Amino acid sequence: MPTSTFAYLFRGGLVLWLLCLLAPMAHATHIVGGELDLQYLSGNNYQLNLNLYFDAVNGQPGALDNSLTASIFERGSNQRMMDVVLPLTNNTFVSYTNPACTTPSLVTRRLVYSRVITLTSQMYANPGGYYVAVERCCRNNGISNIVNPGGAAQTFYLEFPAVVRNAQPFRNSTPRIFPPLSDYACRGELFYYNFGGADADGDSLVYDLVTPLNGHADTFEPKPAQALSAPYSTVQWTDSLSATRQIPGRPTLSIGRFTGRLEVLPTRLGLFVFGVRCTEYRKGVRLGEVRRDFQLKVINCPTNSRPKVVMQLPDRPRTYQPGRDTLRMTPTSGRCFTLKFTDPDLTSALTLSMRPVNFTGPLPTLSLLQGRVRAPGAPDTLVSQLCFPSCFNTKGQVYLLDLIVADDGCSLPKRDTVRVAFTSLPDPNAPPQLRTTATLPLRARPGDLVTFEVVATDPENDPMTMEMAGRGFSPAGLGAQFSQLQTNSQLTGRFSWRVDCRAVDKPVYEFEFTSAAAPCSDRQATTLVIPIQIDYLNHAPELGGTLPPIVAGTSAPIVIKLPLGGVYEASLTGLDVDNDALALAAAGTGFELATAGMSFVPRNGNGQAAGTFRWQATCESVRPNGLEVTFSLQENTCRPQPQTRVVRFEVEPPVVREFIPSNIITPYQRDEKNDYFELDNVTNNLPPDFCDSRFADIEIFNRWGARVYHTTSRSFRWDGGGLPAGVYYYVIEFTNKKRYKGSVTIAN
Repeated sequence: MPTSTFAYLFRGGLVLWLLCLLAPMAHATHIVGGELDLQYLSGNNYQLNLNLYFDAVNGQPGALDNSLTASIFERGSNQRMMDVVLPLTNNTFVSYTNPACTTPSLVTRRLVYSRVITLTSQMYANPGGYYVAVERCCRNNGISNIVNPGGAAQTFYLEFPAVVRNAQPFRNSTPRIFPPLSDYACRGELFYYNFGGADADGDSLVYDLVTPLNGHADTFEPKPAQALSAPYSTVQWTDSLSATRQIPGRPTLSIGRFTGRLEVLPTRLGLFVFGVRCTEYRKGVRLGEVRRDFQLKVINCPTNSRPKVVMQLPDRPRTYQPGRDTLRMTPTSGRCFTLKFTDPDLTSALTLSMRPVNFTGPLPTLSLLQGRVRAPGAPDTLVSQLCFPSCFNTKGQVYLLDLIVADDGCSLPKRDTVRVAFTSLPDPNAPPQLRTTATLPLRARPGDLVTFEVVATDPENDPMTMEMAGRGFSPAGLGAQFSQLQTNSQLTGRFSWRVDCRAVDKPVYEFEFTSAAAPCSDRQATTLVIPIQIDYLNHAPELGGTLPPIVAGTSAPIVIKLPLGGVYEASLTGLDVDNDALALAAAGTGFELATAGMSFVPRNGNGQAAGTFRWQATCESVRPNGLEVTFSLQENTCRPQPQTRVVRFEVEPPVVREFIPSNIITPYQRDEKNDYFELDNVTNNLPPDFCDSRFADIEIFNRWGARVYHTTSRSFRWDGGGLPAGVYYYVIEFTNKKRYKGSVTIAN
C-alpha cells in the first residue's frame, strides 16, 4: 500500500474516531421544554427570563449551560437589535402534584437564565413590535411524536410591543404561564392540567396549541453564539399527528381558549412533546405572544377505581338523586345532611370538598374533610355532616353545589361528584331597634350645646354598626360629633353639637342615624331621623344720642365747627331688641383721636351700649378739610348689621378784615401825632395770629435796599430811628410764609 494512501486512510479514520468521540456532546439530548418572559421593572428597565426544563434522568450533565444568549429582533424587518447573555440564576427540581406519585424515570429540573436589560423609547419605538429568540439543541431521544427527536432543536420565542405609543411611554409585561409539574399521564385515563398564565398588567390572555419551533440549531452547532432571525422551522410530526392532534388520544390534546386548561385521554404509551401559545391583548389590541414547549409522558398505571359519594335524604331510606331531588330548607326544617364516601381500592386516602356552581357567598360546613378507607383499622365508608347556616338565603332561586370526593390515585386523583340542588329560607331575623333620649322637638340658638344619646339593640344580638349622616349637609362640617360605645349587646352613640354661626343658613337640620346588622352578609338596617330647628332672627341695632341727626336723602357727613379753644361733647347710645352684645367705637380717618384733642369712652353691654365723646378745638385739630370721625355700633351675632355715623369736625379760623396799614409818619413835628409806624392796632387790621399763621418779623429797607430796621415783635413801634425824610420799604412775614409788602414815608 502506498504511503500516501495509508496516510489518507489514517487521517480519515482519525476524523471518524474524533466524530465518534464528539458525538455524545453534539447529540446531548436534554431539553424538556421551556419559555421566555419579559417583565417591566422601572424606567426603561426590564427583566428578561428564560425558563428551560431539563431532563434530569436522561439529560447529559455536560449539556447544562451556565449561560445562554438571547437575541432581540425588530418584527417585519428582522433587524437585530441586541444580543443578551443570560447567566444561569436558579436550578431547582420541578414538583409533582402528588409527591406520592413520583416515578424515578421522570425527573425535571427548572433552569432559570435571567438578566436586566434596557429598552429605550429611541430604539424600541417600531409600532410593529419586536421578538426575542434563544436557540438550543437538542430534545430528548425518547420523544414519540416527532421525527428525529434527538436531532431536533428548540427555539424559545416571545413577542413584545414597542415601549412607546402615541408619544407616551407604553409599559407592558408579558404573561407568565403557570409553572409546569413533573406529572405523567396514564394510558386510558383523562389527564388535565392548568397551563393558564398570569399577567401583571391585567391584559386578556388567549391560548391555543401550536407546533413547537425547531429553528436553526442542530447537532453540529447545538448552542449557537447568537440566535438567527425568523422564520424558524418547526418540528416534524410523525404519523398523522399535527398541531391540532399532538398526542394520540380520545379525545386528543386540547387547551381551554381562555382558561389554559389542558386535557387529553391518551391512548398510546410514549413521551410526547407539545406546544402552547399564549397571546396577549389589551383593549382588543394584540400586544404579543409567549410560547411554551413541554412534554408529557404516558405510562401504564395500576388500575384505580373511582371513589363514590352519596347524600342521605333525611327521614328517607333512599339517597339523594341529582336532577331529581331538590333540598328545600325552611326555618322549621333541618339544615344538616349526611354524606357517605368510600373507594373500592384498598388503603385509599379520600378528600371531600365543595364547589359552588351558580352562587357566591358563605358555604355550608363539612364535619369531616378527609380520611382513609379499606386499610387495617380503617372503615370501609367515611361519614361527614353537611350543615347549612341558619341564615342562608337563596332568595327563591335554586342553588347548585358540587360535593366532590377525590382519591390519591396516580398520576391524578379520580373523582366522584354529586351536584346538589337546594333552596333555603333563612331563620327570621329582625332589624336592629333604635331609640333616643332626645326630647322632640329640638330647638337651638347659636351658642347652645345640644346633646342626646341614640341607643341600638338587636333582637337576635347580631353584631351591629351605627353611623350618623345629614340630609343635605355634612354633620362634621357643622361641628357635630357622634361617639359610640359598645356595652354587651347594646350600642350607644352620643351626639354633641355646639351650635355656631355655620348653622344659621338653614332653619332645620335633619340628622339621620342608621344602625345595621348583617347576619350572613344580608344587611338589615333601621333609620331614625332627629330634626333640630335653628332659632335665629336678627334685628338691626339702633344708634342714637346727642349727635346731630343725619339729613334725610343725603350721604354727606355731619359737620361740627368750633372756634379755637372751644369744647364739644356728645353722648351716644346703642339699643338692640335681640339683646345681642353691643360695642360702640369711634375712629378717626387718618389720625388718632388723642392727637386731635378728642376722646371717646364706651360702656358696652348686652342689648345696650353708651359712650361719651369730647373734643377741644386746638391747633392740632386744624386740617384743610377738617377731621372725620366714624362712630360705629357693632353687634356680636352671626349676621351683624353694623350702624355707623360719620361726623366732620372743623376749627373756625378768626375773621380777617382788609389790611390797610398807615403809610406816613411825622416824628420830627413834635406834635405827638403820627410819631410812630405801627400795625398791631384796630385801625390797620394786621391779620391776627392763628395756629401756624403767626407774625414772624418785619424788615424795613431804604431805597438802596439796605435794611434799616428789623423786629420780631408784633406790637413794634418804629419812630424812623432818626433817619432822614424819605420813602422806606417794608416786608412783613408770617410763620406760614405769607408776606405783606408796602412802603412808609418819613415826612418833615
